Amino acid sequence: MKNFSVIILAAGLGIRMKSYLPKAMHSLSGKSLVKWVIDSVSPLRPDNIVVVVGYKHEIVEEYLSKSNVNVKFVCQENQFGTAHAVMQAKEILKNYNGNIVVISGDVPLIKTTTISNLIKKNQKSASAVTVLSAEVKDPYGYGRIVRKDGFLEKIVEEKDANLNEKQIKEINSGIYCFDKNLWKALLKVEPNNSKKEYYITDTIAILKQLNHKISVLLAKDEIEIKGINSKLELSQTETLLKNKKIENLLNSGVSIIDVNNVYISYDATIKPDTVIYPGVFIDVGVTIGRNCVLKGSSYIVNSKIDDESIVSYSYVDGATIGKKVKIGPFAHLRPDSVLKENVKIGNFSETKKSFIGKNSKVKHLSYVGDAQIGANVNIGAGTITCNYDGRHKHQTIIEQDVFVGSNANIVAPVKIGKGALIAAGSTITHDVPKGKLAIARARQELKRRIKK
Repeated sequence: MKNFSVIILAAGLGIRMKSYLPKAMHSLSGKSLVKWVIDSVSPLRPDNIVVVVGYKHEIVEEYLSKSNVNVKFVCQENQFGTAHAVMQAKEILKNYNGNIVVISGDVPLIKTTTISNLIKKNQKSASAVTVLSAEVKDPYGYGRIVRKDGFLEKIVEEKDANLNEKQIKEINSGIYCFDKNLWKALLKVEPNNSKKEYYITDTIAILKQLNHKISVLLAKDEIEIKGINSKLELSQTETLLKNKKIENLLNSGVSIIDVNNVYISYDATIKPDTVIYPGVFIDVGVTIGRNCVLKGSSYIVNSKIDDESIVSYSYVDGATIGKKVKIGPFAHLRPDSVLKENVKIGNFSETKKSFIGKNSKVKHLSYVGDAQIGANVNIGAGTITCNYDGRHKHQTIIEQDVFVGSNANIVAPVKIGKGALIAAGSTITHDVPKGKLAIARARQELKRRIKK
């Protein structure tokens, strides 16, 4: 879609959040509210995305600058209302002739298709503005859509509405699509309300008085326009997203033992016949294959788990896990851990930035970091790859079919050749050729015991 730009209003503190953080920066399922909105409009490829920042603007700007999004910032130093906020974008868009979508930075569930339909309706109907509305059960706190003979007459804010207007169930979403007459209307807005602020909603009546056409698009689902103004509403929306995700997964063939005792992120991909037990927390960026089993208080984030793997009471962050892998209980997989088919990582073992080949085992109380481990390797209990010299990290290479005995220290950089055997209790500081037995420990001595 072309010939439109977007203004996102993200300047507010959000008093009801009871937080020092800007409201738009509060996180929903691991992503800030304003980023949700940006991700909804970006697929439509707008000509410009202008984010109006204000309170602690440097936090919002730094976050979005690191998020690989193409946006422009304008600052509303003093918050004098929504119309005043939109005016801050005039310098960037004053010569722009396309449509302009105005949207709050706290409506994370708005769909790309709905925004697209809003723009299309405004363009096809040649309206000066099209307002996105919704019918809700409880309209408290929202501006009411006041119609006359079926057409939009005005929008009245909650605090300024009379008793009859407060009974109206159709509410303003705070999302609009204007044509180039936006700036003309904004210049005529006056702070004639209880808060003495400049409301963007007043542009509707102004454009109507100027004999411009006004349209309304009714959203299909009121959830899309749900604004988040408090920690309670943030938590409710989180639950809503989770429940919707769980419902979709159950309908697709995933088994969830207790839907009230798991967390599954909105973006998780999980294939049929996987079983999720109570206590599992699946955060953002997770893909899980078929016939997997996730048990206990396992936390999984930014990871891929292939078919028929099992994770029990473990922490998995940034790992790539192959088929038929067994993790845990109480294992810790850190970023860039790559586990191939049939690998086993057991009790209180930890991996980091390591490749572990097919059929290899790190079963008990071991640490594997910055390592390349081949197939069919056994890492004994209590083994440590000593990868850090106080300044730099170094790599350990263990080739296939190696057996490492318990309580071994492997001091990197070092290479252990194919089929070698490391005796229990050894500290390995030099390369071990293939097929050799390495013993690096003090000789045991027996002396006569002196009795007192």
